[in-house]
Amino acid sequence: MSLAQKLTQERRARLAAERLLEQKQAELFAANQKLGAHAKKLSEQIVETRAEVQTVRDENQRVKSDLSIAHKKIEIAERRLWLSIESINDGFAFFNPDSQMIIANKAYLWAFDGLEEVTAGVSYITLLQLMTEEGIVDLNGQAPAAWRAMMLERWQSAAPEPVTIRLWNGEYVKLIDQRGHGGDVVSLALNITETVRYQRDLKEARDNAESAARAKSAFLANMSHEIRTPMNGVVGMADLLMDTALDEEQALFAKTIKNSGEALLVIINDVLDFSKLDAEKMVLHHKPFDFDGAIHEVVMLLHSALDGKDVQIIVDYDLFLPTEFLGDVGRLRQVLTNLIGNAVKFTSEGHVLVRVVGSHDPHSRQTELHVTVEDTGIGIPPDKLEHVFGEFNQVDDAQSRSYEGTGLGLAISQRLIKMMGGDIWVESEVGVGSSFGFKVCLETQNAINPATLKAMVGKALLLEPCEAIAGLTEKQLGKLGLEVVRCATVPEALEQLGADVTLIMADEGFVGHDLVGALEELHYQGRVILLSPHLGGQAQAESTVDVQQLQKPISRHALLEKLARPRPEAESATSTAPAPEPDTDPQSGLPEPPRKMRVLAAEDNKTNQLVFRKMVKALDIDLAFAGNGREALELYSSFAPDLVFMDISMPEMDGKEATRAIRALEAQTGAHVPIYALTAHAMEGDKEEIMAAGMDQYLTKPLRKAEIYAAIGGHQPENVVQVISDDAAA
Repeated sequence: MSLAQKLTQERRARLAAERLLEQKQAELFAANQKLGAHAKKLSEQIVETRAEVQTVRDENQRVKSDLSIAHKKIEIAERRLWLSIESINDGFAFFNPDSQMIIANKAYLWAFDGLEEVTAGVSYITLLQLMTEEGIVDLNGQAPAAWRAMMLERWQSAAPEPVTIRLWNGEYVKLIDQRGHGGDVVSLALNITETVRYQRDLKEARDNAESAARAKSAFLANMSHEIRTPMNGVVGMADLLMDTALDEEQALFAKTIKNSGEALLVIINDVLDFSKLDAEKMVLHHKPFDFDGAIHEVVMLLHSALDGKDVQIIVDYDLFLPTEFLGDVGRLRQVLTNLIGNAVKFTSEGHVLVRVVGSHDPHSRQTELHVTVEDTGIGIPPDKLEHVFGEFNQVDDAQSRSYEGTGLGLAISQRLIKMMGGDIWVESEVGVGSSFGFKVCLETQNAINPATLKAMVGKALLLEPCEAIAGLTEKQLGKLGLEVVRCATVPEALEQLGADVTLIMADEGFVGHDLVGALEELHYQGRVILLSPHLGGQAQAESTVDVQQLQKPISRHALLEKLARPRPEAESATSTAPAPEPDTDPQSGLPEPPRKMRVLAAEDNKTNQLVFRKMVKALDIDLAFAGNGREALELYSSFAPDLVFMDISMPEMDGKEATRAIRALEAQTGAHVPIYALTAHAMEGDKEEIMAAGMDQYLTKPLRKAEIYAAIGGHQPENVVQVISDDAAA
């Protein structure tokens, strides 16, 4: 091989080695770059790992610190809780599911003081045994084993009932145990000794109070009976004395005796009612009643108080307001009597207006009634208004001292209205008058349908001297569709008379001016209604004019009835029933003469017998007296009375027992004789007890002549002579 070839070959080999070196250097450079990147990445990971490790270390340190703080707080909480448990007077203990005591405070363990067995871990059964064996619990005669069995059965129940045990020293402990979900039990031992003693003292005080209340009620009942019995003689005899021929001075004396006796009875009733209200023994008795009728009943009873006064009582009952409700009509009548009676008493001239308005809810059938009693009397000073409803309070000035009264009427009325869920108030001005009002909500029995109020047409002439009555009547007639013309005299009324006048309403005083005679001459075809304080006032001769009489104050029901009544000729055309044939004697065939009505009065008090006999002396009756219930029972069989008046308190056999015996006899025959109770008992419950014995009605002593006459006349058989003559009725 030539040198040139060798050089060429070497040069090629060197070039190849250089290329290989460059290649290896490039690969080494790439490897170095990769190694550098990896090293950098590892460095970054190491830095991150170090940061994470530091974070974990910080968190661990914080957790350790928090755990240390929490542990200290728990220790403090446990210490405070235990100190609190130890400081309370009631016992506290905790038992595990195996009924072993874990912890207990001193109050729980004090009864076991000195017993080494009572430590942490002692079982509940052991505690029961120690309580019976050491005499800790007073078993009150119960066997120890039976008591432990009872207590263990209670303990093992899912929800143990609280139980009270009595310890050896007379203290009472109430055990309350609460079982948790895991079976652990929290046991509380409450010392209720003071509570038991308080309840015992309270029961004793309540029993003493009830005993005193019963004694008080019995005393009041006896007092009422003992006072009413002689007062029946006093008032009855005074009433009879006034029916005799007396001179003016004697009549004054007799009237004073009667009024004084009745005033005493009002005081007795007020004291009894106030006593019942004060003891919360008053009970409301709800039954259906007519409120408009109840108001007029009260007004009629108070009419006698108007004698010698120029005072009119007026009733303004909204024409479109219901009158039939469900409530205690007796107590409402009592409130009305107090309010209207006070108005009449303190009014010497003018009027007393009873106004009834309200609103009816057809959905709830409730009617809210607003009743006001307005008068034109002496009035009440402003500084006395807030005291008028207080007990024994009166308007204590020179004027009111001349008026009698207990000062209880308004206090009783206020309490009764509040019992009904209502409210009562007063407004007054001295020298002008007073206005007492109350509001109650009552269940409506029959609502008024405005469509049933027949609209009237034409003109009405009104002759009424009292401005208040005239204004009210004009308003009522106007609501019924009539055009009302007020006339001051009969000639003025006759001038207004025309074919369009369908009604004339006049005070009976105008009859003296020959109003009816003049209307008859003019062939008046309408209706005449005479207004009178008393029915049957001035007798009217037969006339072709349709004349009706209406009593003052005007009742809404009576007014509508008078206006709707058909004309007399229409009535006579439809009432042509044949007269009944008289009874005949079967032997002679002649009509039997009518017998007298037989009345039996059972009354042991001779004075009351005399009063009763004198009261009915004008009646054509056959009267028999029984001195006790046994005599009344015998006379019932032998005398065969048509009506019985039965006293309640009588010797040998009282009125209730005698009535039950009579009703037992009637049950065999099917007969029924009306029996009226005559009693001086007036306490709550007396009427119910008496009526339950079989009585038909109930009359309270002192007896009223009008009540006796009404009872006898209302039960007069058809086959007897007329009991009440025209003279007796007058």
